[in-house]
Amino acid sequence: MAEVKSMFWEVLPKQGQLSVEDITTVVLCKPKLLPLKSLTLEKLEKMQQAAQDTIRQQEMAEKEQRQMTH
Repeated sequence: MAEVKSMFWEVLPKQGQLSVEDITTVVLCKPKLLPLKSLTLEKLEKMQQAAQDTIRQQEMAEKEQRQMTH
């Protein structure tokens, strides 16, 4: 493998203090609540339910008319 040369080099101080901060900490933020269903999906489900209810009502009306004529 070819050796990769870095543009940066490590510099250590000859005087003073050297501090290293590699401590990971937990950062708390506000919880983000996501809806289980999108608004569009809810609207589509309501429209589908309404269409099914209308079909059921029409079928019930047809059954009643057939029973009355027989």
